[in-house]
Amino acid sequence: MQDAKEEIKARLPVEDVIGQYIELKRAGRTLKGRSPWGVDKTPSFMVSPDKGIWHDFSANKGGDIFTFVMEVEGISFREALEKLAAQAGVELKQYSGNDKKLAEHKKRLKEAVELACKYYQVCLSKNKPVCEYVFYRRNLNRKTAVEFRIGYAPKGKDYLVQFLTKKGFKLSELKDAGLLNQYNGDLFRGRMMVPFFGNSGEIIGFTGRIIGDGEPKYLNTPETILFNKGRFIFGLAQAKEFIHRSGYVVIVEGNMDVISSHQAGVREAVATSGTAMTENHLKILSRLTDDIRLAYDGDTAGIKAAERAISLANNLGISLKVISGYHGAKDPDELIQKDPTLWQKCVEECEPAIDWLLKKYEMQLDLTTGPGKKAYSDIAMKMIQKIPDSVERKHYEKLVAKKLDVSVEDLLSKKLPLEKTRLKPIKTKDLNSGGTSLDRNLKALQDNLTAIMIYGGSAGGEINLELPEDETKIAELELIFEREYSKLPEEDLKREAKMLLTRYKREKNQYEIARLTKELENAVDDEEKTADLLRKIQILRKS
Repeated sequence: MQDAKEEIKARLPVEDVIGQYIELKRAGRTLKGRSPWGVDKTPSFMVSPDKGIWHDFSANKGGDIFTFVMEVEGISFREALEKLAAQAGVELKQYSGNDKKLAEHKKRLKEAVELACKYYQVCLSKNKPVCEYVFYRRNLNRKTAVEFRIGYAPKGKDYLVQFLTKKGFKLSELKDAGLLNQYNGDLFRGRMMVPFFGNSGEIIGFTGRIIGDGEPKYLNTPETILFNKGRFIFGLAQAKEFIHRSGYVVIVEGNMDVISSHQAGVREAVATSGTAMTENHLKILSRLTDDIRLAYDGDTAGIKAAERAISLANNLGISLKVISGYHGAKDPDELIQKDPTLWQKCVEECEPAIDWLLKKYEMQLDLTTGPGKKAYSDIAMKMIQKIPDSVERKHYEKLVAKKLDVSVEDLLSKKLPLEKTRLKPIKTKDLNSGGTSLDRNLKALQDNLTAIMIYGGSAGGEINLELPEDETKIAELELIFEREYSKLPEEDLKREAKMLLTRYKREKNQYEIARLTKELENAVDDEEKTADLLRKIQILRKS
């Protein structure tokens, strides 16, 4: 695919691609703009047309047009490649050995689900009782119905099948598109239909809500070559622009919560759509924003789902916030029906996930007893030790110690019970993954130090970091040096390099502690390894 990448880059100037998302202004040989991630107060986003690269100094992200589209859209490299290839008019099949038949088959399936969506929309417009259900019982307005392309699947056993076969589609194609049941009839019958939108706005599947009595209440398209429920996030296609603007995303539990929230003005809402939260979901959203807010139902199942999501996020080094207290309503949709402004207020009054979980456990456990304090401290310390930032970690250590009327030293000397599940240890390459705040700090420091080492002359003499092999990365480092350090006198640059190196060593020390702590969780039934890891952690904490 390297040839395809180069052809696309040759046809699409970097400033034209980025200019579709943010306003750029000329500043000498470079272009300037505001960060699309909303983290800068003054323009700190730089584009170099000569080098074909960009760098966001406020978010410490950079690269070429492919990395930009991946970051700003929250999509994979393959998806970015396909999107930019379409803009550039490049036929990817000319550059790969992929089966032409598969590409044609996917195209046919997309055409089938698109036509099915239009069919469902027409059926809704012609059915007065269903319109009353959608517009009066569900309180959706016509603008929302049009934006989410809401429709209706009639009750007949094969109305859609008949319609699509007359349009030239084969039963095998409809089955592969997820539109058929086991008897080759319509999968969706007597349901309000809401399509699933892919990253490029194309339809990839559906969810159908039963109208009247019947089970299941919600029915989703099965896994197909178009629809992968482990990666799909409902409402993201509509929410992405607003997530960039506000800087946060709200994860609700149901698709109707998403639609109601968008209509109520909280347009950052998304859902995982009929499946539990996965690491893929969190990784996709964390590319768009660091501020991820959970708004699950207030029942036991909702609390369990929130706990699971928080645990997943902790393993990935992602901090979550929780939206709770729905003013008596069971979920966001019910609260919105009651008063949309109360929902907006709830979103604004979110709290850190760890605070929320600690409060939940306080209510469940008797902290006046020894066993209650032990159970509470076990749970609390398992969460706290996963916090990469030392300041935040110490805050919670003091908070829990005060709650239990013990010293912080008592807490830190606890031997935590080993978890039953094995967690994947952090790999060294994750140091540069940009996933957690600690990762990003290290990456920023490493980029700046490497830039000085390459372009700073004698000021980079004491810096000994690995040189990147990627030409795009080297060009990006030059851009960093030109903006940050090229105007500094030699002695000032040396002092700056020394200070950065000290900070880098300190941050790397913290990261190593986090890595060893993760490894400690995996040292199940290995007392010798556990003791060795604890010793190393203690040495690092004292250094």
